[in-house]
Amino acid sequence: DSLSVFKNCGNNAPTPGYCPEVFDNLLYFMLHGEICWQETPPGIIANHSCPKMPHLGFDPSRFAYKECLQNGSWFINHEGREWSNYTQCVNKEEFEFLTFINKLHVIGYGISLVALVISLWIFVTFRSLRCTRIRIHTQLFTSFILNNIMWIIWYEKVIPDPEVTRDNLWWCQSLHIIKEYFMVANYMWMLCEGLHLHLALVVVFVREERTMKWFFVIGWGIPVVIVMVHSMVRYYITKDTFMCWLEEMSYSSWFLSVPVVITLTLCTIFLINVLRVILTIMHPNSPNPAPVGVRRAARAALILIPLFGLQFILLPMVPAQQHPLYHFYIWLCLIIVPFQGLCCSCLFCFANQDVHQALKGLFHRSMHRNVRWSNYHYTGAIDSAGIYVVNGNGHSHRKSTDTTRL
Repeated sequence: DSLSVFKNCGNNAPTPGYCPEVFDNLLYFMLHGEICWQETPPGIIANHSCPKMPHLGFDPSRFAYKECLQNGSWFINHEGREWSNYTQCVNKEEFEFLTFINKLHVIGYGISLVALVISLWIFVTFRSLRCTRIRIHTQLFTSFILNNIMWIIWYEKVIPDPEVTRDNLWWCQSLHIIKEYFMVANYMWMLCEGLHLHLALVVVFVREERTMKWFFVIGWGIPVVIVMVHSMVRYYITKDTFMCWLEEMSYSSWFLSVPVVITLTLCTIFLINVLRVILTIMHPNSPNPAPVGVRRAARAALILIPLFGLQFILLPMVPAQQHPLYHFYIWLCLIIVPFQGLCCSCLFCFANQDVHQALKGLFHRSMHRNVRWSNYHYTGAIDSAGIYVVNGNGHSHRKSTDTTRL
């Protein structure tokens, strides 16, 4: 495999007169452990399959070249370094297509970000919406907002710049870890959504303040443990930390994917049980029907769970660039991943009846206030006594002032 090639490349005894076995001189290919130029006879141009780097438009079905000179040494460029020709690796059409897709991802995350910020403002502003269920929505939306911001920075600052991934700077590695943390937090707060509905309908007698503390531990605390373990495995064991941790080539991904799959499974079980209670025990015609808000929240969560799960199922199943379904996969991920926040906003906020009532109340209050003050007209010069005319009836300035206080 690539790891054994990395360890053994250059350790074999060279044949006299031949160009020796060497690693590629580019740092990120060396760290990747994929580019090892084999011993080559003089006067021969060696070839090697291009590395798998789709974000840079590299096509692994193409070949890179390295020239062995007649004196048994590799070609040296004008900078005095051994040089390999990777110009044929870049599929320009594919690179332009992926650049366009990345821009659409940024637009999608931006649209979701606007919807999430508006939803969060609604939840925080109206006192009538301050309950445990809305507080969980607020935390879920906060995790989405932070996750979207991280992804926008990732697509704007890391993906388009080969020098950033080549140098593997500390800030891009940290950005990847933070991005993973907020992604896991999304799933954990979805678990809290399902668990809260389960407790509200099935367990019933629970102290909401105590459960909210546990929800904070689940939503913000457990992701710290999961991401820390995953990052330590990649850093200390698999050494999978090249190219800003952009590609994960080892089993370390299981330390992240397994907890997320377990979380989605538990959330699905909770929501199915909630749906069972709603349909069999607390249906609308029963003596004790389930609250309308709870029923709608359960329905929204049941819609979102497959959406979340489909994303995580699709991520490890990236087809090869030459596969006929490759572009379909790219477009499907574009539709599903960046717009999850928008879907959450629509289901949990914009389609929420409690939110509708709060907005209607705000609208009626503002209209009533405008109508009330529009009935008052001040007459007279600035330095005169002046009077207020209310609905055509004259009142003295003093009397009108008392009236406005009521």
